[in-house]
Amino acid sequence: MREVINEVSIEVSTETPKTMLKIPRILIAAPSSGSGKTLFTCALLRLLQRKGIRAAAFKCGPDYIDPMFHRDVLGTPSRNLDLYLAGEEGVRRSLAAGFREANAEIAVIEGVMGYLDGTGESGLTGSSYHLAVSTHTPVILTVNARGMSRSAAALVKGFAEYGTDRQIKGLFLNRVSQPSAGMIANWIREDTDLPVLASLPQEKAITFTSRHLGLIEPGEIPDLQNRIERAADLLEETMDLDQLLAIARSAPDVSAPVDTGHTKAVPSDRTGAKAGGTELQTQDPHSPVTIAVAMDEAFSFYYEDNLELLASYGAQILRFSPIHDSRIPDADGLLLGGGYPELWAEKLSSNKSMRTSIRSAAEAGMPILAECGGFQYLQQELETKDGAVYEMAGVLDGRSAMTGKLVRFGYVALSAKEGTAGEIHGPAARRKTIYLDPGQTIRGHEFHYSDSTCNGDAFTAVKPNGRHWDCMVAKGRILAGYPHLYYPSCPPLAERFVSACRDYRQERSGTKAKSSASGV
Repeated sequence: MREVINEVSIEVSTETPKTMLKIPRILIAAPSSGSGKTLFTCALLRLLQRKGIRAAAFKCGPDYIDPMFHRDVLGTPSRNLDLYLAGEEGVRRSLAAGFREANAEIAVIEGVMGYLDGTGESGLTGSSYHLAVSTHTPVILTVNARGMSRSAAALVKGFAEYGTDRQIKGLFLNRVSQPSAGMIANWIREDTDLPVLASLPQEKAITFTSRHLGLIEPGEIPDLQNRIERAADLLEETMDLDQLLAIARSAPDVSAPVDTGHTKAVPSDRTGAKAGGTELQTQDPHSPVTIAVAMDEAFSFYYEDNLELLASYGAQILRFSPIHDSRIPDADGLLLGGGYPELWAEKLSSNKSMRTSIRSAAEAGMPILAECGGFQYLQQELETKDGAVYEMAGVLDGRSAMTGKLVRFGYVALSAKEGTAGEIHGPAARRKTIYLDPGQTIRGHEFHYSDSTCNGDAFTAVKPNGRHWDCMVAKGRILAGYPHLYYPSCPPLAERFVSACRDYRQERSGTKAKSSASGV
């Protein structure tokens, strides 16, 4: 089975210097979505904080929202660990980097969907089980025991004994009273010899609300910190923290790439966003450039690894808000991530000065990468679920509209087509496509409830099951589409984007002649 689920791992160089790291760690999984993984993860992170135990948080899979909750608790970034997007070495690199940066004593990884729910021929690729087996991480299974008694033990027994690699070492029980939790814990111990480490009752004051892409974002919950504090209070009443830490410390050392220390995140006050910002700096002295990144209520979906890779090539990240700011900041490139533009369509549309500034920058040749919500924002119009139509930036043709159903969901490998992806004309070295050569592939995923009249055809997207379709608009220095891209799966895209930003910077300063196809 292990050979099957590792089929899609990305090939990596065996020459990369590695070191063995002691990383005490656990993975919080569940039989299904909605069992309370995020609640237990946040409550545990806060409890560890209270005890003076430094934690680093991670999320299995391509989820953007759960890491926001982790960040709100710890005040530090939470990284994604995704075997489809990053491969085993990439996952170990991210795990080690996040652990080092937090100067952590324990890594807490939140699982994705149900423990065994993944993709590919086996149905396990990218699952929490896949990650636990690949990284030899002990698993704490979170069981929603509401309305259950002895059946909970049977459920746990089935998951605990599934497969040849058995990583489940303990249990959390959710939505169950303390007396019932005690009885269920005895039955689970009797049937599986696994300990129940903690339980939480059914209580409205500690629940999180969901919407179509998962949980609503932390900033939309006015009393989030109170909910987390209350959940931590309840968890502390039942938690066997010593045993949990012993399980975490039982994890074997991790073989991880040697830390080069070339990318650092430092505070910055150079931001137009009202919520403040973070500027990523690099020690590379080669002609740094500034990339404006949309980060506000409408746009917030970014991989930490993507931003750090851009920084490693000389980019400084400058946050701004398409909702609140009057124009984009002075920058050499623009990054528009995913989010919920459909919920903020009226405000985005009414900010005409911002839309005009983005359109003017695009016409002047500014390099732009846009994903999902950012792609919708660049188009002519956006239609919300109630049928209202709003003007967007108008940089690209097309109208996006909410469909009421999930559209093109899942992992994809994106291959650039011949003669597309923003081809430019110049010196021989620059005649190829700006961001990817024909046939070059980058990995990503799609997860959206809208569709567009102009999805583009610069790339071919292929799912692990073989289904494929055309996507991505490539226009001059603009690359935009629904897929969320994972830059480390194809570093040349990030490198060439930063290089294009550098060219644009030089053109604006008059030190380089403009390319005939630099704009739109």
